[in-house]
Amino acid sequence: MRIYQQSLQLNQRKRGFHIITTEVVHALLEMNGIKTGMCQVFIQHTSASLCINEDAAPAVRQDFEMYFNKAIPENDPDYRHNDEGPDDMPAHLKAAILGSSVSIPIINGQLALGTWQGIYLCEHRNNGEKRHLVITAWGE
Repeated sequence: MRIYQQSLQLNQRKRGFHIITTEVVHALLEMNGIKTGMCQVFIQHTSASLCINEDAAPAVRQDFEMYFNKAIPENDPDYRHNDEGPDDMPAHLKAAILGSSVSIPIINGQLALGTWQGIYLCEHRNNGEKRHLVITAWGE
């Protein structure tokens, strides 16, 4: 079994759901030799998250943002943690719900995403920072 690991720094993005599939695939170009296996993408932050969903229609990403903003509003007077502003605690809650990693099978040396699937960076802060990912692939 081979194991490959790569760190990836993503440029700062505005709040929203952003497709990062191409950046992840580019970081995996050195994954020589893994034809069958698994790939995990992990984000090293608590106010942004990752998920896999529709990558063809931008309205899907806009609807994700709308839904999460309605479900987890800013300025809730019951939030105790607001050290970095009104988007602070909502960002942590959104990230906890969506999660910090995604796993994707590798088939024939390629990520086995479905036809309409892409990897999203879910940026939950109004002024997100550069985000750091750890990509680990293993297999034969």
